[in-house]
Parts: sequence; C-alpha cells; structure tokens
Amino acid sequence: MITHKLSIPALQKEDESKVSEALHDVWGVRNVKINVQSKEAIISFDENAGSLDDFQQAVMDIGYEANALEGEI
Repeated sequence: MITHKLSIPALQKEDESKVSEALHDVWGVRNVKINVQSKEAIISFDENAGSLDDFQQAVMDIGYEANALEGEI
C-alpha cells in the first residue's frame, strides 16, 4: 500500500463528500482523507490495483482540477 497527495485547487467545504465519494469509487483505494484548508486529498491505495492517475482522473471526471503532488508520503 502506498500513500500520495492530490492538490485540488477549487476544493470547497461543500465539495468534500462529492470528491471523497469519487475517490472511494476507484479500485484499490484503502483510505481517503480530504483537507479542505490545504485543498488536498491524501489517498492510500494498493498500487497493484490502482494508480495515482486513476485517482486524478476520478476527480477530473466530476469537474475538478487535480494535480499530483511530488513523491510518496
């Protein structure tokens, strides 16, 4: 299992559950933590089942910009 961060620049408090749900729907996800103040999502996942690109695409599919932050946590 690995953990990465995604930056979601337009993230607002009212979007938190929508983004969390989209990330939880990605295959291989283990845990998602949304931080509205820093506009980031911290995602732990099974790297054999999903990838950071999958999570980034899930956020973009619901209409938000998502940028991978460098390196594994």
